[in-house]
Amino acid sequence: MGIAIISPGRDVTHWKNIFQRLDDAIEVQVYPDISNHETVEAVLLWQHPKGILKEFPNLKLICSMGAGVDHILSDQEIPDQIPIVRIVDDKLTFSMTNYTLMGILNYHRQLVRYQENQKQQIWDMTNPEIDIHVGMLGVGALGGDVVEKLRLMGIPVSGYGKKPKEDLTYPYYFGDQLQDFLDQVNVIVCMLPLTKDTENFLNIDFFKSCNKGSYLINVARGKHLVEEDLLLALEKGYLSGALLDVFRQEPLPKDHPFWRTEGILITPHIASVTNPEAAAPQIIENYHRMKNSQPLINTIDPILGY
Repeated sequence: MGIAIISPGRDVTHWKNIFQRLDDAIEVQVYPDISNHETVEAVLLWQHPKGILKEFPNLKLICSMGAGVDHILSDQEIPDQIPIVRIVDDKLTFSMTNYTLMGILNYHRQLVRYQENQKQQIWDMTNPEIDIHVGMLGVGALGGDVVEKLRLMGIPVSGYGKKPKEDLTYPYYFGDQLQDFLDQVNVIVCMLPLTKDTENFLNIDFFKSCNKGSYLINVARGKHLVEEDLLLALEKGYLSGALLDVFRQEPLPKDHPFWRTEGILITPHIASVTNPEAAAPQIIENYHRMKNSQPLINTIDPILGY
């Protein structure tokens, strides 16, 4: 019995080699070359073909190849009652925090402005800093780490989430307190999980509710953002700019307006990338826990979506 890796369009040779190095007793098959569906008890998924999991009659465990699981939960044909686990990795947190801090400080110290000035040989020492108060949408493991680092740097920060949280040492808003949250901040970082409640969360009504000229950073999921509404928000001055690492279609199409829109910076979904060396041992541990009827690690709640 063994594991199937299903990640179309991605070279997963390194993943397979790590699995075999760590436990050569586990049979590893890679989509689309899966010859024996009956022996698959666990699947490792990233952007799998919807409905394919019905082909595995002995499936007992579903693993995400990353920290997010929305790509799994969007499949309406996932077999019921099969546990879903995700990757939890300190390196993921480290990378996400550093990327987000880079984006915030870039805006705070106006690096893009000075890059443009350099091209035009302009020496302008006026207003070298923008006063900022950062608003973190989603203060889980990733967002919470960014908040703590910002506080260490002395940068004001507030958090927002779906539910109340206890014992936080910074201003936190939840539920219907979104406007109160937005009134306090002018740099907004989206780290929300993608659920049916948060899809299209970043829309024109949201942008109209922001302090005029706020700056947006989206490192969560492309489907959080209504892309046409961002363009309108920039045009109307609701926002002053945006740093985007995630998009509804990836790679971003060559004709997409984000490539050429002033005020938008884009990166190719590299804010935080799963490290197979750290992730594979977690999957193998959960595989053996599943085999031995032991509690799994890093499970998610399908109802909550994270």
